[in-house]
Amino acid sequence: MNRATPGLHRVALVSCLCAAAVTVLTACSDKPGKAAEATPAPGTLTIPPEQRPRIGVAAVADSTYRRTLETTGTVAFDQDQSTTVLSPISGPVSRLLVSVGASVNRTEPLAAVASPDFAAAVGAYRKADATARNTKRIADLDTQLFANDAISRREMEQAQTDALAAESDRDAAMLALRSLGLEPQTIDDLRQGKQVHAEGLIRSPITGIVVEKLITPGQLLQAGATPCFTVSDLSTVWVMANVFESDLPFVRAGDAADIHAGVSPDIFAGKVDYVAAMVDPNTRAIAVRIVVPNPKRLLKKDLYVRVGIHSHRESRGILAPVSAVLRDDENLPFVFVENADQSFARRRVTLGSQIGDRYEIPSGLRDGERVVTEGGLFLQFSQSQ
Repeated sequence: MNRATPGLHRVALVSCLCAAAVTVLTACSDKPGKAAEATPAPGTLTIPPEQRPRIGVAAVADSTYRRTLETTGTVAFDQDQSTTVLSPISGPVSRLLVSVGASVNRTEPLAAVASPDFAAAVGAYRKADATARNTKRIADLDTQLFANDAISRREMEQAQTDALAAESDRDAAMLALRSLGLEPQTIDDLRQGKQVHAEGLIRSPITGIVVEKLITPGQLLQAGATPCFTVSDLSTVWVMANVFESDLPFVRAGDAADIHAGVSPDIFAGKVDYVAAMVDPNTRAIAVRIVVPNPKRLLKKDLYVRVGIHSHRESRGILAPVSAVLRDDENLPFVFVENADQSFARRRVTLGSQIGDRYEIPSGLRDGERVVTEGGLFLQFSQSQ
């Protein structure tokens, strides 16, 4: 019995020590350790306090805004103030009176044509004028004869009708001469019975700039069919832009537009004048016409420009500063969002239109969340290490 007692005491002592160790370890595991505190949540980034001032954050909010649609376009002549000049008479071109780039006024002659139509029109007017004078004299005589009961009323009225018809023919012949581009002095000489030696003239129907010359001396022209010049008032031009179906609800006539062209650092202000009623079946785009004042004549036909259309329609959504949006290795947009414990999480977002210095964020952010606006590149570099 005495030999067994020390062994039993040693077993009991070891058992007590093991139980005590288990108790201590259990008690320690119930308290948070430093290692647990230092372990960040998956996908988050924590920076030292001394580097925290480098980071700027701002809260995003659900806001009401008007979007700006960015697109491209080309400059075209204002078709309301531009025209192709057709030759009113047939015959060869005898002289060109203007060159490309010349400023012309309405009715100013552009070219002279040696035309048989002109000679025929002058002859027709002379005949009509002589007939009108003669029938007028006969009508006046018949009126006097009727007053003296020398002829019947029917004969007098027939003479007056013939005189009116002859005057109408003369007026028509005069209009034909004017359509051939005769100068007022030449027409006055014809009325006075003087001999005239004038050429048929092609005149400008509007005031503007000669932007195209389509004929050469000696070229045979066909009345009403041969285009001779293009005259345009370049003080106003059209910009033809394209928008896609998803943007169509945000564009309407009257919307303001900014035109950016490489010919000038200045922004040209315009206004949407018309939205096409048809969709281009090849590009699925809709043409938008913008009227743009061009006082310095800097915008030229077919010039390629960038267009920003400011929609009148109100939209609502999350807006984030442009500086908050970064790009990953796949060029996809993301932001850093500040968590409640001041750590930062990288989050993929979807970009919409740019409204001033902010992006529309259709998905990826919620109202009130705080995003990094300064120091985002520093966080991106730190996360990649």
